[in-house]
Amino acid sequence: MSTRPPSALVVYESMFDNTTQTAEAVARGLRRAGFAAHAVPVTSLASTGPVDVDLLAVGAPTHGFTLSRRESRAEAVRQGAGPDRAAIGLRDWIAQSLPQRYGTDRLVVFDTRIGRVRHLPLSAARTAARLLHRRGFRLLRKPVGFAVDRVRGPLRDGELARAENWGRMVGSACLEELSEAA
Repeated sequence: MSTRPPSALVVYESMFDNTTQTAEAVARGLRRAGFAAHAVPVTSLASTGPVDVDLLAVGAPTHGFTLSRRESRAEAVRQGAGPDRAAIGLRDWIAQSLPQRYGTDRLVVFDTRIGRVRHLPLSAARTAARLLHRRGFRLLRKPVGFAVDRVRGPLRDGELARAENWGRMVGSACLEELSEAA
C-alpha cells in the first residue's frame, strides 16, 4: 500500500491574476484536505509530458459567457494583461488533454466572473466541464464560479476564503472516493 498523499493538479488560465489567486486558494484547500496540490498556469503546462495525479482541478476567467478565445485574450492584453498570458488558453489546453495523460478522470472545475452576473447560464467553468467530459473526464462536483468586481478585479471580499473552502470540500469528497476504490 502506498504511503504517498493523494495528489492534485490545479491548472488555470489567468489574465489579471484573479484566477491565479483563486487557483492558489483552491490548492490550499486541497492541501488542507490532505492532498499534495500544486497550482500551475496553463501556459506552463502546454509543453509538459504526462503527469500522474488523483484529481485534476481546472479554472479560467469567463470571457463573453465562455472560455477565452485568442481574440478575447488579445483584448485582455489591450486592457493591460501581460502578453505572455495570451499565448494559450484553457480551451486550447483542453483540446490536447486526455485522462490518460494525467492518470485520472476525476475533475472539478471553477471560473472567475463579474460579480453582478453571478448566476450565468453559460460560463467558462460550464464550458470547460462540458469539453473535458467529452474528452473522457468525470466531473465530481458541479462547476463553481468566484466573483470579481470588474474585468480586472479585484476578487470580491470573501471569495478567496470560499475558494479555499471549496478546495477542501472537493478534496474531502475525492478522498472518500479514493478510499472506497482502494
